[in-house]
Amino acid sequence: MRIAYFTHSLASCWNHGNAHFLRGVMDELVARGHDAVAFEPADAWSRANLVADHGAAGLKPFTVAYPRLASVSYRAGADLEALVEGADCVIVHEWNDPALVAALGTLRKRGARFRLLFHDTHHRAVSEPTAMRAYDLSGYDGVLAFGEALAAVYRGWGWGARVHVWHEAADMRRFHPPADEGPREGLVWIGNWGDGERSAELEEFLLAPAAAAGLPLDIYGVRYPAAALATLERYGARYRGWAANPRAPAIFAQALATVHVPRRFYVEALPGIPTIRVFEALACGIPLVCAPWDDAEGLFAPGSDYLVARNGAEMTAHLEALANEPDMRAQLAAHGLATIRQRHTCAHRADELLALLAPQKETA
Repeated sequence: MRIAYFTHSLASCWNHGNAHFLRGVMDELVARGHDAVAFEPADAWSRANLVADHGAAGLKPFTVAYPRLASVSYRAGADLEALVEGADCVIVHEWNDPALVAALGTLRKRGARFRLLFHDTHHRAVSEPTAMRAYDLSGYDGVLAFGEALAAVYRGWGWGARVHVWHEAADMRRFHPPADEGPREGLVWIGNWGDGERSAELEEFLLAPAAAAGLPLDIYGVRYPAAALATLERYGARYRGWAANPRAPAIFAQALATVHVPRRFYVEALPGIPTIRVFEALACGIPLVCAPWDDAEGLFAPGSDYLVARNGAEMTAHLEALANEPDMRAQLAAHGLATIRQRHTCAHRADELLALLAPQKETA
């Protein structure tokens, strides 16, 4: 099967979390013998920022970690019909130019034989609904939503059974516990500061508890303004800058535990949607403690796969317990890893996509 995916960027994961999941799924499809190709704009914002910060060397971790994958860049005005020639399925991520989204829909309405799916992995359907509804999806066969709460929004917009839940997942070919367990110390957090969506939560559930528990804290990510860096310094956290996503397993392997602090929209408006970092951390076998989020779809077993802290004091207590009880750390990490392996790998998501694309059997 030939699958074409229009992404913001496959080559760059600079402030672009969808690249994590897309790389894993595409690599799984290619490993199974499918022809999966990604198309990205030549002027992609994520890639431009990565190269500006780190030069061409910033792209090397992707090419080294994913030798089977290649990303085809295109410019405005490209012949889209030529790009998707022979495709059985075309998937378009929501972080694309509305004109591109509409043009691919027009091809489908004019008789293109591929299945055309819109892939939404963000909260803009609730945080910026007017902007999202401006996308012309009239030519699309369906929507892939990365959680049931988001799928419900699209059903409310009239998509009915044509919206499908397709959660993110861990790339187990690269995200797994270390082959040889070495010394671990302190905490690690990998994430971007962003636009203030969770600044107060990061202070309450990460910075203050780590300091109160007396645990050194290393932070990796981008988009940390001066005020954010000053806050990190005030709590004694060490800012390490950007880390290419393929480095995350090695980074996790050096720490006792990590923390998940969801953005407010995933707590208040889109409950039940964990971001990619939850899957990746559990896949790497590192104990995880979460700020409050409602696992409305029962994807995990809170308390067994990870611990939940209702407030900063509970987070501090959990971190102190993990620091002092190696058996507790081992049990928590093993349970979370087992859940990922059983239900939430990119292999599982490839199966789900292929099942969706399989020809429908006629009923008598």
